[in-house]
Amino acid sequence: MSTPTDDDRRERDAIARRLSEAGFALPGTLLERHKTCGKAGCRCKADPPRLHGPYHQWTRKIDRKTVTKLLTVEQADAYRPWFDQARQLRELLDQLEALSLHIFERNQP
Repeated sequence: MSTPTDDDRRERDAIARRLSEAGFALPGTLLERHKTCGKAGCRCKADPPRLHGPYHQWTRKIDRKTVTKLLTVEQADAYRPWFDQARQLRELLDQLEALSLHIFERNQP
């Protein structure tokens, strides 16, 4: 069995420290969309087009189904750091998993 080195433990501790400092986190993706409509002669069909929006969409999976919710500008601004935090948490977990795999594979025949 491969045992973690002091460097491995320091890296794990650094990741754990960053995880412990985490704030609120929302899963999914926050998108800003601009759209065209179905009205003939609308500004969104002009040359150049001036699309409607921005519309802020929060998309995530619930029970393996994609769910989309429209957010106001105020909500998008307020919760954007929470989406960023969730992405950072996923990156930290990826780093911890990669470190664990490295330790496991280090002494494999």
